Amino acid sequence: MDYGSAFAWVALATGLIVGFYWGRVIKLVMKTRRLTGRAANFLPPETLGKVLRIIWYPTVAVWIVSPLIIWLLWATGISGVRALRPLYVNLPVQLLGLAASFVALYLTMICWRRMGKSWRMGIDPNEKTSLIVQGPYAMVRHPIYALQVLLVIATFVAVPVPMLAGVMVLLTIFLTWESLREEQYLLKAHGDPYANYLKQVPRFLPSLAGRRYQA
Repeated sequence: MDYGSAFAWVALATGLIVGFYWGRVIKLVMKTRRLTGRAANFLPPETLGKVLRIIWYPTVAVWIVSPLIIWLLWATGISGVRALRPLYVNLPVQLLGLAASFVALYLTMICWRRMGKSWRMGIDPNEKTSLIVQGPYAMVRHPIYALQVLLVIATFVAVPVPMLAGVMVLLTIFLTWESLREEQYLLKAHGDPYANYLKQVPRFLPSLAGRRYQA
């Protein structure tokens, strides 16, 4: 198999993983709406959250469709579009990116299960959900955001085209900002218990010493 064919199949597999990820998000939104009457803040009530969605959702759409478009073009022999040309050619590294994207998806599904009915996509100042501090949340404050950053980085490693480089940068900035906003909201909502949690648990990366949250 030549590089072009291999690259096409890596792009397809990566696109399916990203598509499955966001398909599960939509399923969780629908499930939350059915259980609580609210759509998990898919369109949050706060103004800033709505404005951020104007940037976030189109970026996610590009993230989902780009690998599939690249697969289609390369599979049919159309590889001359500059924005879709790989920035490097290293199939073992790209396969490593594909494997990392699968791991990120699997670990995110564990986090979704841990969140249960408290899972949300944004901030509703008028809603107070349960504070989840066990499982993955005992090691990092935002495991789902951290894994989404890992997923978008892995997507770019597997399919290293300029378009996905832009998606990677935008989503990493957005998720970092959103994590800071959520921390401020949770601090107001839960007070001292969350303040204690903030002091003990890192934002995205687990402690090298393996420390976990102690209530």
